Amino acid sequence: MVDKKNPAPLARDAMAYVLAGGRGTRLMELTDRRAKPAVYFGGKSRIIDFALSNAINSGIRRISVATQYQAHSLIRHLQRGWNFLRTERNESFDILPASQRVAEDMWYAGTADAVYQNIDIIDDYNTKYIVILAGDHVYKMDYEIMLRQHVDTGADVTVGCLEVPSSEASAFGVMHVDGRDRIVEFMEKPKDPPSIPDKPGISLASMGIYVFETKFLMDQLRRDAAAEGSSRDFGKDIIPHIVAKGTAWAHRFPRSCVRSEHEQVSYWKDVGTIDAYWEANTDLTDITPQLDLYDREWPIWTHAEITPPAKFVHDIDGRRGQAISSLVSGDCIVSGAQLRRTLLATGARVNSYSELNEAVVLPQCTIGRGVRLSKVVVDARVEIPEGLVVGEDPEFDAKWFRRTESGVTLITQPMINRYLASK
Repeated sequence: MVDKKNPAPLARDAMAYVLAGGRGTRLMELTDRRAKPAVYFGGKSRIIDFALSNAINSGIRRISVATQYQAHSLIRHLQRGWNFLRTERNESFDILPASQRVAEDMWYAGTADAVYQNIDIIDDYNTKYIVILAGDHVYKMDYEIMLRQHVDTGADVTVGCLEVPSSEASAFGVMHVDGRDRIVEFMEKPKDPPSIPDKPGISLASMGIYVFETKFLMDQLRRDAAAEGSSRDFGKDIIPHIVAKGTAWAHRFPRSCVRSEHEQVSYWKDVGTIDAYWEANTDLTDITPQLDLYDREWPIWTHAEITPPAKFVHDIDGRRGQAISSLVSGDCIVSGAQLRRTLLATGARVNSYSELNEAVVLPQCTIGRGVRLSKVVVDARVEIPEGLVVGEDPEFDAKWFRRTESGVTLITQPMINRYLASK
């Protein structure tokens, strides 16, 4: 007998299917060697860890990740950090690279096709619900709440959504809803996005999160695969068809956003540009950041490397190892250098007389002596030569590195090599 006051968690009978094949071209050279979901974030995590952690923390124990572009770094991370799910406990974790399973000349043609090509694997698990997730956003969310809304409304699909200014909504799939949040129209990246009925100038944008009954979705994917002219995409094909022929409901992100006592807003970030990526990382150095990574009740799981503690050495004027309003990961050595509003990922070395201000430094970097870096993102394993100054001369920065219009500079090793070769 089901206890109506305390029903069994729906997450027990759900699969999370994470779409993690995108390159993330707006991150420029930062995704030359890795897919966007595999990009480092917050010192020790990867972007995909947020969607996966949300699934685990929500109670979902069957997870699949579809990969495609530059997948090695991502697959290696998943194998090292997410191999704790056990089949004997009715848990599973599948990595599903595009492998030409349908035809020799066919990789994943779109987001829906990335699910369709693995229908047989999904069917084997026989879960009642499936939660489709984008693997490239930073947020904390309890999917159980969204699953419960899906069942209570009797929807064919429930779409996770957030409010954005209408002037920015053209970058998203946009929903036109009625007064009950039933979706009456779904438009993929419209030029003139509709506003929410009671909020002029604000639109309801898709988060790339969808809940279906598994059997229903499989039927829709088979129908779409047989349709001529389909782009095999959720936002362009699957969701608009269901809106027109069935019932679709919007799920507003604040209803299921997980916030600690220190978080005042419903935090969600698409860190898909150099500026957004730099800003989201440096925001973590605030006294009370909008995103609380220290929330033990909703941990962000990741591959936990075994490293020695961070170390700060030297204590004389002009050569003092110190960090102010900064995050310093394990295996970092700050040797007579100063950090302000800076994030050092695992294994960084910062040598004497250097100054880093609002710098995001990815793993295994070495910063030479007398370096000054301001408002930069330094890619993994970069060796910054002695005396280099970036962030003070816009013309110099733009000549040798990737400088955005807002003044953030991306530094990669090939850029450093080109600069050194010119000397």
